[in-house]
Amino acid sequence: MTGARVAVVGIHGHGASHVRNVARLAESGRAELVAVADPRGGGELPADVQVFAGLDELLAVTEVDVVVICTPIQTHVPLAELAMRAGADVLLEKPPTASLAEFEALSAVVAETGRACQVGFQAQASEATLTLASMIAEGQLGEIRGISATGKWVRKAQYFQRARWSGRRRLDGIDVVDGAVTNPLAHATAAALLLDGSTGIDDIRSIETELYRANPIESDDTSSVRITTSRGTPILVAVTLCATEHLEASVIVHGSAGQAVLTYQSDLIGDTKYGRADLLENLLAHRADPAVPLYVPLQATGGFTRVVEAVRTAADPVPIPDALVRWEGEGLERRPILLDVEKWIDRASDELALFSEIGAPWTQSKREN
Repeated sequence: MTGARVAVVGIHGHGASHVRNVARLAESGRAELVAVADPRGGGELPADVQVFAGLDELLAVTEVDVVVICTPIQTHVPLAELAMRAGADVLLEKPPTASLAEFEALSAVVAETGRACQVGFQAQASEATLTLASMIAEGQLGEIRGISATGKWVRKAQYFQRARWSGRRRLDGIDVVDGAVTNPLAHATAAALLLDGSTGIDDIRSIETELYRANPIESDDTSSVRITTSRGTPILVAVTLCATEHLEASVIVHGSAGQAVLTYQSDLIGDTKYGRADLLENLLAHRADPAVPLYVPLQATGGFTRVVEAVRTAADPVPIPDALVRWEGEGLERRPILLDVEKWIDRASDELALFSEIGAPWTQSKREN
């Protein structure tokens, strides 16, 4: 027994973890890595794994059951469509699409082909996230005043120079919509939406965005976004890639009967540790028995895609004044530290307020324009 025949597209960087995961599943006979596609070549792979430059070449000569796609954002839709039309199910890395129009087009392909499309929001398969969602639904935290998602991350120059699309809003006339909210800290927003039960495309009432940047890039590296869901819950996202030190992101639920903090990267609610399911294993189980639900089917990322669309159509991020930024390091290690950004993120989270509403100093330049 060799299990499902799996191909991985994009095997460098984060893609390497998908290759390792398939190898893990192969040990128990649940999957077999038959081929990879990457224009940069194959790297370290078993000798019997075929290597192709692109997915189209791979599918032309190789029969596969599942395609894992870990490629630049702007390539997600054409590659996922190619795989599904070839009869394969798909594990698609986040964000699934760069626009609402792309999301609707890909949803149509899922409906037409009947293939499964699981999106790589790993935190959605965490017992911590799902347990907290149940606690909220059961009223254990009382009336929910709001949910906040915070991220205080560090990204150096090498992060934005790792690929042509990194830090870009558009590339060669195609939407990319990279940025703190939509890519590196996307899990925080997606988890907050799941906790509120507002994952669908019609579950969002309004979205307000404030996008800023300290780095010499097109996209945002410091932003606040407020989502109001159809049930009336305010979800406040306050994130930066210009922190003093790299800390784990958190999602905080503010209830009348108490507050709960989800540290989704470590699968924690407060200090309590939970387990996490594997999204590829779940996809394989769903293939074997359609009664097994996917943790993150494409339609369950509609609410998040509404946020991507709001960022895509927003004005370009406002440059943060030099006086508020301290630079450290040289060359690829160079990075900006935004003055007191942690304090302002915490305050935005507590008050469920945008940076401009609490008077964060870098919002002054926006008010003057």
